[in-house]
Amino acid sequence: MLPFKRILFPVDYSPACTAMAPYVKDMTRHFGADLTLLHAYALAPAFVNRDIESVLVYSDPAYADPQVMQEARRLEKQRLSEFAAQVFPGLRVELSTEEGEAGTVIHRILVHQGADLVMMPTRGCGPLRRFLLGSVTAKVLHDVSTAVWTGVGTAIEGHAPAVPYKSIVCALDQTSEAEVVLRAAAALAKSYQAELALVHVLEVPPATPEIDFTPYRKDLIDAANKHLLNLKSSLHLDAPHTVIDTGIADGIHQEIVRRKADLLVVGRGHDQGIISRVWSRLYSIVRDSPCPVLSI
Repeated sequence: MLPFKRILFPVDYSPACTAMAPYVKDMTRHFGADLTLLHAYALAPAFVNRDIESVLVYSDPAYADPQVMQEARRLEKQRLSEFAAQVFPGLRVELSTEEGEAGTVIHRILVHQGADLVMMPTRGCGPLRRFLLGSVTAKVLHDVSTAVWTGVGTAIEGHAPAVPYKSIVCALDQTSEAEVVLRAAAALAKSYQAELALVHVLEVPPATPEIDFTPYRKDLIDAANKHLLNLKSSLHLDAPHTVIDTGIADGIHQEIVRRKADLLVVGRGHDQGIISRVWSRLYSIVRDSPCPVLSI
């Protein structure tokens, strides 16, 4: 996985997207990676946003005209080229424009062209839509196996970029993918000469008439501690760790704040099956994180 060799940066021209540029530049230059800027567009907005004299309706037969589609592609390529020149001056980038829904286009590009890392801000569309369908970022997190770097747009816009990374927190569980996630976090921390800290959030289920886990709380914490110690020993890793008994997203947020972390590294639940991934805590972790999140 590391070092990253090819980075994909989906561009939607939003303030959050532009604010990500320093992070993308840093990662690209740090690893000497190839960078591809991708913009997915819909035909109707392409014309509405260009002040074309005759605004066409999306269902208008003119949209099936090859000349109309060709002009739309030309305009989108020109806009992306201008964005690259303004935001990434002096950096060699590959440009790609595709018509279609953004999440689907990103997935298609990854399948056909490949990338080690996707970097994009998360932009929710309200709690109900996010819960049922998810944003474009949620779709990418769920559908692709590539590492994804993301952060809440408002947080990225409102703070100076914390690069190069000086403090990294790695959130681990007790699944089989924990070692892979820790290896990636350790390699990244070493590459940036950043401090690395590990956290395991133990969310003890609430008591029910059938079962009460409270008496087993200490045993569960001891087991989590032992698991982290064994992981560190197997990787010959010297890094502080902590086990927190609270809500998962809240606990990780607290540790990020306590460590003044610039980046969170977390797993994506690949070994837990598709259904588990859909209902995992990753989306809430990303939304609540005060720093960018790299999910492996």
